[in-house]
Amino acid sequence: MRLTVRGPIRPGYDQILTPAALSFVGGLCAAFEPRRAALLAAREGRQARYDLGQTPDFDPSTAHVREGAWTVGPLPPDLLDRRVEITGPVDRKMIINALNSGASCFMADFEDSTAPTWANVIEGQQNLRDAVRGTISWTHPDTGKPYALTGRSATLLVRPRGWHLPEAHLTLGGAPVSASLVDFGLFLFHNAHALVARGTGPYFYLPKLESGDEAALWNDVFVAAQRALGLPVGTIKATVLIETLPAAFQMHEILFALREHAAGLNCGRWDYLFSTIKTLRAHPDRLMPDRAQVGMTQPFLRAYTQLAIQTCHRRGAHCMGGMAAQIPIKGDPEANRAAMAKVIADKEREVRDGHDGTWVAHPALVPLAREVFDREMPAENQRSRTRDDVAVTAADLLEVPVGTRTLDGLRHNVRVGVRYVEAWLRGEGCVPLYDLMEDAATAEISRAQVWQWIRHGAALDDGATVTPALFRRVLADELAAMRNTLGHERFDSGRFAAAAALFDELSTSPRCAPFLTTAAYPFIADV
Repeated sequence: MRLTVRGPIRPGYDQILTPAALSFVGGLCAAFEPRRAALLAAREGRQARYDLGQTPDFDPSTAHVREGAWTVGPLPPDLLDRRVEITGPVDRKMIINALNSGASCFMADFEDSTAPTWANVIEGQQNLRDAVRGTISWTHPDTGKPYALTGRSATLLVRPRGWHLPEAHLTLGGAPVSASLVDFGLFLFHNAHALVARGTGPYFYLPKLESGDEAALWNDVFVAAQRALGLPVGTIKATVLIETLPAAFQMHEILFALREHAAGLNCGRWDYLFSTIKTLRAHPDRLMPDRAQVGMTQPFLRAYTQLAIQTCHRRGAHCMGGMAAQIPIKGDPEANRAAMAKVIADKEREVRDGHDGTWVAHPALVPLAREVFDREMPAENQRSRTRDDVAVTAADLLEVPVGTRTLDGLRHNVRVGVRYVEAWLRGEGCVPLYDLMEDAATAEISRAQVWQWIRHGAALDDGATVTPALFRRVLADELAAMRNTLGHERFDSGRFAAAAALFDELSTSPRCAPFLTTAAYPFIADV
């Protein structure tokens, strides 16, 4: 079944949106949309139970999966050593720099670090097609500096958008289709055979899963797609981000569902923090302290990462560490040294715990992370470390983090959240803010935490109570500061008014919206 294109066709788009490609993706959408809709409804049902007082737990009906003796399928050679992975959006310059960075792998991201404008989505596919064939190049429009691939490139993985997101520019029967299947299907159709011919394969990261059933849907998509393209089943390999609280209780089930295609799990720490707030949003006894105080040494995050390592290694899969969001700080050597020291300490914790690799967001951090993993992990990976000493309970995963709530923390959430949303509305999904590389998880944490504090009347350390009125005073103050800092022309020509209105709506609504990106998508859809 062929998809209908509703977005504008710009030069070169017809090379991606070919009749055959549209038929291939349309067939996937027709076959799997009913299951996707049912699984999204199941998410709403679980959340309704959590809102009534339940908390996530391990599913007794799948105990046989957790207790069984099974492993995932064999891994290809270029996924055995993943010690440093760099991630970023699918723009041309980023792809070239990431592939040249010296990282083991590059995750090209259609999800959290790409604002899904029609141009970003289709041109991202063009860029990846050229990268796969080694022909990608770019010239800076102002400086004339050329960019091209040099030497050995990082192994490419692609992250499609999550099951919850629509693609409004492609329709089937008049309805928008799954953004997940669009991103996955177009990339696979155009590149799978070329990748295999180069001795690699079509490798993916799967975001925002909540259950083994959602992983099973991906597995069936993989099987159908491989058969349609004449690829052996198992050619596709996928790493799943454990970045939702419900998924932390389904790690074995997720790997089991994908076992012939599974490469591992990744501890997507920032979205995991957002999901924890969102999942337990109705529980007044689970208020989070300032985001800056919720680091990876908090007991509930330690439990989550240790369980992920144990689960993966028991099943013969990789467990990847989380993102180092720091970026080099120019003009302040002392601040830069402090930031890089944080990166080193974070990566030392990960490798000593047993992670098989880690993530960075900036090419300058690749050598730092590699030095740590080379020093501490001389072998390709640590899958032989089964971590039998780990014993994690549901209570451990649900332990409330300790810390304080402050007015500065509220201001930071508003400042970063609005700045990121404004950039996203302009089509930028990966934004350097206050010496960190931020993506959509940043704004999700910010607005969810503000919503939580307002919803439960959180007390700040100075005795103030977080109310809609206090939030709006802070919002007005921060907007005025942004206008002064950025300059009136930059501020007025941007999308700050729309970003502030959306951030206000999401923060003060009676119901915590499941995802900021679904609420914001109509603002950038070109239809």
